[in-house]
Amino acid sequence: MSDSDASGEHEQDESGKTPGVESRPATAAARRERRASARPSGKSEARSGSTRPSGKAGDKVAKPAADAKGAPTPKRDQKPKKASPFARIMRFVREVWAELRKVIWPNRKQMVTYTAVVLVFVVFMVALVSGLDLAFKQVIGLVFG
Repeated sequence: MSDSDASGEHEQDESGKTPGVESRPATAAARRERRASARPSGKSEARSGSTRPSGKAGDKVAKPAADAKGAPTPKRDQKPKKASPFARIMRFVREVWAELRKVIWPNRKQMVTYTAVVLVFVVFMVALVSGLDLAFKQVIGLVFG
């Protein structure tokens, strides 16, 4: 053991930090602040330009734009134009195609395995229902014979 280790002193680099020792925020508030700043903001927040409330006293949340009288802006009051049926069908097809591109398709081995599992389960359920049907038929025949 060296003299500096025994006295509790550690060597520091040029920045004043001890090598190998992670610096941590001293307070719980500082830790919350660090976690909050690391979180990504949502798309809607980025579009609207609003800020997310942190829950601290004194923080202000951005309000939606308003005219001089305090009423919502005309853009919010306008009803969206309804697209033609052809445009809506094309939009639907584009969105379906986009979702299908996100799908992780199984390979051949996985497909064979999944198919076998489904077929075994279906055969088991058919046998179970058939067996119960036959048993109830016998019971009903004995009771009402």
